[in-house]
Amino acid sequence: MFSRSGAKAYKADLKNTLALCNFLENPQNKIKTIHIAGTNGKGSVSHMLAAVLQENHYKTGLYTSPHLKDFRERIKINGAMISEDFLIDFVEKTKDISEEIKPSFFELTFAMALDYFAQQQVDVAVIETGLGGRLDSTNVITPLLSVITNISFDHMDILGDTLAKIAYEKAGIIKPNIPVVIGEAIPETQNVFLDKAKETNSEIFFAEEKYRVLSSEHHVKYLALEMLNKHTNKKTNYQLDLNGLYQQKNILTVLAAIDLLKKDFSLKEEKIKSALSNVKKLTGLFGRWEVIHEKPLVVLDVAHNQDGIKQLLLQINQIQFNDLHIVFGMVKDKDIQKVLEQFPKTATYYFTKAHNPRALPEEELKEKAQAYQLNGNTFPDVNKALRAALVKASEEDLIVVCGSVFVIAEVNPLD
Repeated sequence: MFSRSGAKAYKADLKNTLALCNFLENPQNKIKTIHIAGTNGKGSVSHMLAAVLQENHYKTGLYTSPHLKDFRERIKINGAMISEDFLIDFVEKTKDISEEIKPSFFELTFAMALDYFAQQQVDVAVIETGLGGRLDSTNVITPLLSVITNISFDHMDILGDTLAKIAYEKAGIIKPNIPVVIGEAIPETQNVFLDKAKETNSEIFFAEEKYRVLSSEHHVKYLALEMLNKHTNKKTNYQLDLNGLYQQKNILTVLAAIDLLKKDFSLKEEKIKSALSNVKKLTGLFGRWEVIHEKPLVVLDVAHNQDGIKQLLLQINQIQFNDLHIVFGMVKDKDIQKVLEQFPKTATYYFTKAHNPRALPEEELKEKAQAYQLNGNTFPDVNKALRAALVKASEEDLIVVCGSVFVIAEVNPLD
């Protein structure tokens, strides 16, 4: 499992996935798909697009990773998780071929998703890449549309140590004659995407050239946005229940993708608005600036890499509070230095870890953090760390839990 083992669990080819698909009579060819890659934002964009399609009465599959609480979160139709019976039957059905070719956890899980979506005859499935794009297991599909949210540093041991190299791997999902939306264009990556699109004869659309955020207003429960379509000069207001300020980037990508999907689907404006204000309810996305308590304000966010933490800190800087408390845990194979150097020295830190073999021990994390004048105590469990923060914080303080998807997954509901 990549979730537990890291890079050594990654298989850099599509051979096993293709073998599984062949065994399953190629379910990837029986369904319409939308393919989404990127360093950050691909989960939010996947859920938003799935919500829009679902709200417009299309039977919509959604494949994402990792899960927070239940493995079945990875495979959903109209927000409902894959049935336990199907999962058990699938494992039994593929037992012999699995023993023969020894697929990875991710390869087998994705094949299961394809088989489920095909058997359930979904109208469309939104497919999020696991890692990278070019050699990711999901890259056996030929989608209606490819989407690449953004490029920043993550998984550099696998994808490369420059933004251009990482972009090259993500650009691998661009298929011949299939349009692609690029959510965020930066000088280091723009030509990589343009070159790949030219090579595959794919229409390429940069979301920032199509849409602009005119204004945003952050509320505890939602984000109010006024958007401008640069091509038509039309202004539209949206209210997102995914209320992290970084969703301002993602909404550009989502709206640009919706424009292209209208060629294949009937998507009504009022349904699009309704979907974007109810993504959590429709598809069950959590851990993105998720408010779990008020007075003090307690927020969970799965930000765990350089750019994700940067966006999280921008959000924190927009909020009124007295003191800042950061409950923080990371895995060993992330670029911890790039994360720690961004954190404010004035916050109180609660260093912790997830119960996962990849987790960085809390004492070691504290030691690394002290080199950046980040001070606090250690806790062997995120809930103990959060309880300590709640005891210390006043009603006007802010508590943020971040640094690892696995840490967020272990947070228990607050009474």
